[in-house]
Amino acid sequence: MIAFFYINLIHVHRIYLHSTTLQKYYVGQTQNIENRLIELNAGETKSLRTGIPWSLVWQTTVSTRQESMEVEKKIKNIGARRFLATR
Repeated sequence: MIAFFYINLIHVHRIYLHSTTLQKYYVGQTQNIENRLIELNAGETKSLRTGIPWSLVWQTTVSTRQESMEVEKKIKNIGARRFLATR
Protein backbone atom coordinates (compact mmCIF):
# COMPACT_ATOMS: atom_id res chain seq x y z
CA MET A 1 0.00 0.00 0.00
CA ILE A 2 1.32 3.45 -0.87
CA ALA A 3 0.24 6.54 1.06
CA PHE A 4 0.56 10.11 -0.12
CA PHE A 5 -0.34 13.40 1.53
CA TYR A 6 -1.13 16.20 -0.87
CA ILE A 7 -2.71 19.13 0.90
CA ASN A 8 -3.41 20.60 4.29
CA LEU A 9 -6.76 22.29 3.69
CA ILE A 10 -10.25 22.04 5.17
CA HIS A 11 -12.50 19.36 3.69
CA VAL A 12 -9.75 16.98 2.76
CA HIS A 13 -11.12 13.89 1.07
CA ARG A 14 -9.54 10.57 1.87
CA ILE A 15 -9.73 8.17 -1.01
CA TYR A 16 -9.06 4.52 -1.56
CA LEU A 17 -8.29 3.30 -5.02
CA HIS A 18 -7.91 -0.28 -6.17
CA SER A 19 -5.75 -1.61 -8.96
CA THR A 20 -7.25 -4.66 -10.64
CA THR A 21 -3.93 -5.12 -12.42
CA LEU A 22 -1.89 -5.42 -9.21
CA GLN A 23 -4.69 -6.37 -6.79
CA LYS A 24 -3.36 -3.66 -4.46
CA TYR A 25 -4.77 -0.59 -2.78
CA TYR A 26 -3.66 3.04 -2.75
CA VAL A 27 -4.69 5.59 -0.16
CA GLY A 28 -4.33 9.33 -0.59
CA GLN A 29 -5.76 12.74 0.13
CA THR A 30 -7.01 15.30 -2.32
CA GLN A 31 -9.74 17.89 -2.69
CA ASN A 32 -10.48 16.87 -6.26
CA ILE A 33 -11.06 13.13 -6.42
CA GLU A 34 -12.08 13.11 -10.07
CA ASN A 35 -8.92 14.95 -11.14
CA ARG A 36 -6.68 12.72 -9.01
CA LEU A 37 -8.15 9.58 -10.54
CA ILE A 38 -7.60 10.99 -14.04
CA GLU A 39 -3.97 11.83 -13.16
CA LEU A 40 -3.32 8.34 -11.80
CA ASN A 41 -4.88 6.58 -14.80
CA ALA A 42 -2.95 8.85 -17.18
CA GLY A 43 0.28 7.61 -15.62
CA GLU A 44 1.28 10.99 -14.17
CA THR A 45 2.48 9.34 -10.95
CA LYS A 46 5.47 7.24 -11.96
CA SER A 47 5.39 4.94 -8.94
CA LEU A 48 1.74 4.01 -9.58
CA ARG A 49 1.83 3.51 -13.36
CA THR A 50 2.02 -0.28 -13.11
CA GLY A 51 -1.34 -0.26 -11.30
CA ILE A 52 -3.32 1.32 -14.13
CA PRO A 53 -6.32 1.19 -14.25
CA TRP A 54 -7.17 2.51 -10.77
CA SER A 55 -10.79 2.60 -9.61
CA LEU A 56 -12.39 4.35 -6.66
CA VAL A 57 -13.58 1.89 -4.01
CA TRP A 58 -14.09 4.11 -0.95
CA GLN A 59 -14.04 7.78 0.03
CA THR A 60 -14.84 9.96 3.00
CA THR A 61 -14.43 13.60 3.97
CA VAL A 62 -12.67 14.90 7.06
CA SER A 63 -12.24 18.46 8.30
CA THR A 64 -8.57 18.53 9.30
CA ARG A 65 -5.28 16.99 8.35
CA GLN A 66 -4.97 15.64 11.90
CA GLU A 67 -8.23 13.76 11.47
CA SER A 68 -7.06 12.48 8.13
CA MET A 69 -3.79 11.23 9.60
CA GLU A 70 -5.70 9.38 12.35
CA VAL A 71 -7.84 7.61 9.76
CA GLU A 72 -4.70 6.78 7.77
CA LYS A 73 -3.05 5.24 10.83
CA LYS A 74 -6.16 3.20 11.64
CA ILE A 75 -6.30 1.85 8.10
CA LYS A 76 -2.61 0.95 8.09
CA ASN A 77 -2.91 -0.78 11.47
CA ILE A 78 -5.70 -3.10 10.39
CA GLY A 79 -4.88 -3.34 6.67
CA ALA A 80 -6.78 -2.08 3.65
CA ARG A 81 -8.68 -5.27 2.88
CA ARG A 82 -9.88 -5.72 6.45
CA PHE A 83 -10.79 -2.05 6.75
CA LEU A 84 -12.83 -2.14 3.54
CA ALA A 85 -14.54 -5.38 4.60
CA THR A 86 -16.05 -3.51 7.56
CA ARG A 87 -17.52 -0.77 5.33
